Amino acid sequence: MKILVIEDDPTVGRFVKRGLEEQRYSVDLVADGDEGERLAASQPYDLVILDLRLPRRSGLEVLRNLRARGYERPVIVLTAQDAVDAKVETLRAGADDYVTKPFAFEELLARVEAISRRPRAIASPVLKVGDLELDIDSHEVRHGGHAIDLTPKEFLVLEYLMRHAGKVMSRTLITEYAWGYHFDSGTNIVDVVINHLRKKIDGGGKKKLITTVRGVGYVVKA
Repeated sequence: MKILVIEDDPTVGRFVKRGLEEQRYSVDLVADGDEGERLAASQPYDLVILDLRLPRRSGLEVLRNLRARGYERPVIVLTAQDAVDAKVETLRAGADDYVTKPFAFEELLARVEAISRRPRAIASPVLKVGDLELDIDSHEVRHGGHAIDLTPKEFLVLEYLMRHAGKVMSRTLITEYAWGYHFDSGTNIVDVVINHLRKKIDGGGKKKLITTVRGVGYVVKA
């Protein structure tokens, strides 16, 4: 099980990371909301442990942004805010569990173990739009049964569009997902990658799946 811990307190962060690693979990630790959200969205973590009071982007913003993007992995919020309304707001924003500081590591571990026992077949690792298939786990893409070789960025852009099939996604949202929040969204890099995807996926007389909505963005639909 691979876990991302987003915690800006170095003492707490190292304590949680060490404790989980002693239980044979693979753990990455980051200390700000921007980097935490970027990693969660781009890496195959099984679980995110998220502090609410973070520099650069609050934990609540990170949580809401991830869920708005269709992020389905479980999130445990770890925070000093123990007011009932704060708990309700966080759970409604998409948290799966809530642990209040100060906490006993045994309690956090028990909650991690409970989440790890949940069935993982709820969300299919294969995205499908018409006869286009994208396997998130194996990073394989097929169109009409034929394998398509994509670069890592082409794969991320296509994955994002397929996760939101039928919805027009703006260049800014695509840029943030594939390149991160600090990348200059004013460049034409998204258009370049989309053109490459079109040649690889929609070329050869195949049915066009990637559509441009002028002035808005791009959409994948059958």
